[in-house]
Amino acid sequence: MSFANLKKKSRSGSLTDKLIKQVEKLNDKGSNVDERIWKPSVDKSGNGYAIIRFLPEPEGNELPWARVYTHAFQGPGGWFIENSLTTLGQKDPVSEHNSQLWNSGSDANKEIARKQKRRLSYYSNIFIVADPSNPENEGKVFLYKYGKKIFDKIQEAMKPEFADETAINPFDFWGGANFKLKIRRVEGYQNYDKSEFDKASPLFDDDAKLEEIYNKQYDLNEFTAPDKFKSYEALKKRLENVLGLNQPVKRPVLDEELDDEDGGRGSFVEPTPTRTPEPVASSSSDEDEDESLSYFANLVNS
Repeated sequence: MSFANLKKKSRSGSLTDKLIKQVEKLNDKGSNVDERIWKPSVDKSGNGYAIIRFLPEPEGNELPWARVYTHAFQGPGGWFIENSLTTLGQKDPVSEHNSQLWNSGSDANKEIARKQKRRLSYYSNIFIVADPSNPENEGKVFLYKYGKKIFDKIQEAMKPEFADETAINPFDFWGGANFKLKIRRVEGYQNYDKSEFDKASPLFDDDAKLEEIYNKQYDLNEFTAPDKFKSYEALKKRLENVLGLNQPVKRPVLDEELDDEDGGRGSFVEPTPTRTPEPVASSSSDEDEDESLSYFANLVNS
């Protein structure tokens, strides 16, 4: 870099911005953040914008997404942040405990169950078409972790509600469409309601370029691999330690610490735990509320 360019960048503040981004990356590395996963940037107002393209299923994968349930909540004994065995269609001690709370008939216990409900995340490969806040990401393949709100938009694109809308496969190289991700902060939580798919068009007209992108995708099967989940016994032991279930009961089930927990609805803001947590779903306000509550009800009925 020449001295003239150095002075120019100093005046524009770009040097400071570059250093800040590098510091943030260093901090992220200290938290074992997966650099394969792309995260959209937002400004001070909580607004963000990017254009991404969902990619087809990688070789050896049946679907272009992985679906994972997690639990993340705090109790007297610390944080419980784990993948849920319900992802694999197996019994999970947290879900069973929540169903017991729900079946108690107590509104207070139902509120605790809501705070401890499982959270849903999806993982897909994406191609970054435009990332104004981080232009160095453009033209690259990343993993993208998203919630039910965005998945609903994918479903709506595949199965439109109205007759004048044309169905598309968002994951198709040739017949898919770019996704304009628009993030706003609404009542303190990230909102994706204004996000939308563009008109259908090929990602590139060059098949050689498309094949190159295809070969850069990440295997999605790893997110649901058995070694990503602890055993039922290990999860139950951890749950008992976190909630103090293995301690002599000196007061009712409704514990003050749990009752004072943040009951805000929306994206789970990852705490600063004493250990590195497993991936936690990040979703908007009611993304899996209805599904989780119906899940409790089904457990009760069965």
